[in-house]
Amino acid sequence: MVTVAGLKDSRPTLVVAISSRALFDLDESHRVFQEQGVDAYHQYQIEHEEDVLDPGVAFPLVRKLLRLNEIFEGRVKVEVVLLSRNSADTGLRVFNSIEHHGLEITRAAFTGGRSPFEYATVLGAHLFLSAEPEDVARALQAGVAAATITPPPGGTKVWELGGSEQLRIAFDGDAVLFSDEAERVYRNQGLEAFEASEKAAARKPLEAGPFRRFLEVLHRMQTLAVEGDPPIRTALVTARGAPAHERVIRTLRTWNIRIDEALFLGGMDKSAFLKAFKADIFFDDQRDHVSSAAQYVPAGHVPHGVANQG
Repeated sequence: MVTVAGLKDSRPTLVVAISSRALFDLDESHRVFQEQGVDAYHQYQIEHEEDVLDPGVAFPLVRKLLRLNEIFEGRVKVEVVLLSRNSADTGLRVFNSIEHHGLEITRAAFTGGRSPFEYATVLGAHLFLSAEPEDVARALQAGVAAATITPPPGGTKVWELGGSEQLRIAFDGDAVLFSDEAERVYRNQGLEAFEASEKAAARKPLEAGPFRRFLEVLHRMQTLAVEGDPPIRTALVTARGAPAHERVIRTLRTWNIRIDEALFLGGMDKSAFLKAFKADIFFDDQRDHVSSAAQYVPAGHVPHGVANQG
């Protein structure tokens, strides 16, 4: 809640923190950093600070998120904050590129090489996107929904793969929207035991996963949309199938959260379905699912749960 002139602002508010390497294509300058060191990187960025950076993997998502402020005409508030390991000096190129592309991003933290994940918690971020797996893992441990942006294979430009004016976000279930309790049964005891356990616990809601809070805010925004023209569409895309579907449906019902599409794929590959859904981003806890999806849509790896232990 934000207090203005003694009044509480009860609008649904979404805060997204994003790293510069997730927002823009910084592969070339990052290569300079890796091969020649920090001093060469510093000089390179200063020499190229007037060169506008190309969009990165998460750029289309950010553009659509910020556009929600206009679409909802003040009924919601979406803020994107830049969190960068750059110094303020080298970060000038990033801010110049933000201005060039017309992105309404006014807040930033440049940490001079230190991990910026702590500022995501201070900001009350609902989502943190980064190209640094370590920063993402630490943000998750601090209670912030976070994902490592995965670059598309073969130099494909994700933002050139088409899409929709509608903001479309897809989630895996276990260890993303929900806890990994069911996934642990599957990995320790096998598919048959997993299905039997989920059928027996069909009316017992699953515990929340790291992305529940993010989904809740999206749902609150959806309730304020003009009927017949929803600017946001969500999807659950899970490897679960019957009879393990019922517990998921009842859990979302208990949370009083509507999800627009639920795909129970029974172990089928998710990538073709995500392409058909035209997801602006897909979140999954398993690296192979993320790599497969990244052929067609922006994808983020959520290093949470039993699939990421060890």
